[in-house]
Amino acid sequence: MARRGGGQAAPVVSAAPQPPARMEVAQPDDRGGAESRSEPPPDTPHATAEPFPEDAESDAYVSRETPTREQDDPPLAMEAMRAVQILNPSGEVTMPRPDRPRIMCVANQKGGVGKTTTTVNLAVALALHGNRVLVVDLDPQGNASTGLNVPHHAGVPDVYDCLIDNVPLAEVAQAVEGIPDLWCVPATIDLAGAEIELVSVVARESRLARAIAGHPAEFDYVFIDCPPSLGLLTVNALVAAQEVLIPIQCEYYALEGLNQLINNINLVRQHLNPTLEVSTILLTMYDRRTRLADAVEQDVRNHFGDKVLQAVIPRNVRVSEAPSYGQSVMTYDPGSRGATSYFEAAQEIAMRGVKESVGRNA
Repeated sequence: MARRGGGQAAPVVSAAPQPPARMEVAQPDDRGGAESRSEPPPDTPHATAEPFPEDAESDAYVSRETPTREQDDPPLAMEAMRAVQILNPSGEVTMPRPDRPRIMCVANQKGGVGKTTTTVNLAVALALHGNRVLVVDLDPQGNASTGLNVPHHAGVPDVYDCLIDNVPLAEVAQAVEGIPDLWCVPATIDLAGAEIELVSVVARESRLARAIAGHPAEFDYVFIDCPPSLGLLTVNALVAAQEVLIPIQCEYYALEGLNQLINNINLVRQHLNPTLEVSTILLTMYDRRTRLADAVEQDVRNHFGDKVLQAVIPRNVRVSEAPSYGQSVMTYDPGSRGATSYFEAAQEIAMRGVKESVGRNA
């Protein structure tokens, strides 16, 4: 009996301290969970001091993936600031005006590189910031007229009348609605036959130059949107202009025909317009995700040097949408990347004109 009792007493004595130890680890005392965590039992120091891993991961996930209101507002505020800067509703912000009219021919015989888009958006950006601008649509497709919401259906007086019938440019130019200090000389389908009709006309290469020179108003900028060819219409634009702006799409095909365009410009300079120069290169449809775009950019910058604008026009759907509403991207979505890029390009062109003027005066 004693041996059996001792056998029973031994497990009772050894098991008696175990329940309190388990209770201290698993359950807090009557003072509350917070106090029990701040003062844990000495034999279990890490049981309640560390946060649950599930909570830590949850907090990290929320802070990393769910932005706060303060993180959301700055991009929207910046977009609004850009829109106000580009639209310039007060008219207080101005871009430098050149000391003499700058006649710029936007040319590239490669189609789809952004000639018309560049012409329209640069003209609107400069006009919104204190410059008097004239756009001459020399492309029979009339896309520049569409982008500026200027009527150019059959029967509307257009640039064809100036080239063939010597109609004064002032009678053909139309004010662009909603954009002060911006005018457009539209192009209709009649212009498609001008290439053939100009062949037998006296001084056929300088018809547009005389029409622009005869305009009584003085403009700060005259942009001539050329067709995607190297025919007589483009030659007229090159003879009338002082500067050539070449938009280059960041693809190989755009570079392939560039050499022929430069050769034609050199021929016009030698025989018809000694003052003509390639002053500006603008990279368009730039996609930073591709190595090809970077390669084309480096090739162009290495070849043309400072003539290439630092501003680069990215691929942006807003730029493509704007003409369907009869607007430029500057007014359609002034806060978009496309509008901001064209605004920066216009600023750079304006500043370069001022530097050239200072250099000539010096």
